[in-house]
Amino acid sequence: MITDALTRNVVGAWGEAGARWLAELPAILAQLARDWKLTPGTPYELSYHYVAEAVCADGTPAVLKLGVPTGSSLAEEAPALAAFGGRGSVRLLRADLERGALLLERVSPGSRLRDLVPARDTEATSAATGVMRRLHVPVPEAPAPGRPTLEALPLGRPIPEALAQVRAFDEYARVRGQAGRLPLDLVVRAGGLMRELCASASERVVLHGDLHHDNILRADREPWLAIDPHGLVGDPGYEVGALLYNPDPGDRDEALTALVPSRVEQLADELAMPVDRVVAWGFVKAVLSDVWSVEDWSPASGEFRPSRALDVARLLLPRLP
Repeated sequence: MITDALTRNVVGAWGEAGARWLAELPAILAQLARDWKLTPGTPYELSYHYVAEAVCADGTPAVLKLGVPTGSSLAEEAPALAAFGGRGSVRLLRADLERGALLLERVSPGSRLRDLVPARDTEATSAATGVMRRLHVPVPEAPAPGRPTLEALPLGRPIPEALAQVRAFDEYARVRGQAGRLPLDLVVRAGGLMRELCASASERVVLHGDLHHDNILRADREPWLAIDPHGLVGDPGYEVGALLYNPDPGDRDEALTALVPSRVEQLADELAMPVDRVVAWGFVKAVLSDVWSVEDWSPASGEFRPSRALDVARLLLPRLP
């Protein structure tokens, strides 16, 4: 049940707290199965969470997702899913953040959007924009009658602002500087540009935060549904960035990078977004992706190699506003 990959990732990310959670995981799973009247099924590929099929007492197919209660992304995922309300995303059926547990709608047939790339890339991009338009709900300024604000939802802390991620650029420049493994000028440019984009946003919406080809699944209830939101609040343009260097950013195939210009034009057209804003967000998110990769890298893992995200950032650099 507990794979080597899950153990390595959880202990690497959460240290002793992660090791304790792994030791307690069988008991947590048994308790939730009893309390929520679930029949747990086959686990999916495990990385940082324990995710498995489940069947509810009434026969409803579901997915049970468990993670380290303190410091995991579930505290943002739950309120984001609650805000989406099943529009463009899987439905949140139950949540118990004290035990680090979410019960989610199971998507059928569940094939990934990445399966359309590269042969049907235009179709894949259209599917992603359709999901994006449905996901982006306004951030409630005041509660509707009988409905709490997002901040008051009993599902975790308020959804963070996307702008908070600019600290990753600042920290990279401060700690690594010219000795870093990424071009410092690109990192500094991306950090400044992110501040400008957030400040000039015409609206703020609830964002998925990690919308790419592996997090969009073919579904029966809607043509495509998103899974695994990171849960952010900010400019809708933030969402387009990850679509430009995915799927599989570790593959630096030039043919995949060559898809980017047409994706930029299609995203701008279908989202009614200025092209220069799509380009700018694409550049910011591409650089941010490799900044995060450097943060996770250690010498023990071998030589650091930038991903296709950096290739995309360099491709977009001459087009920046």
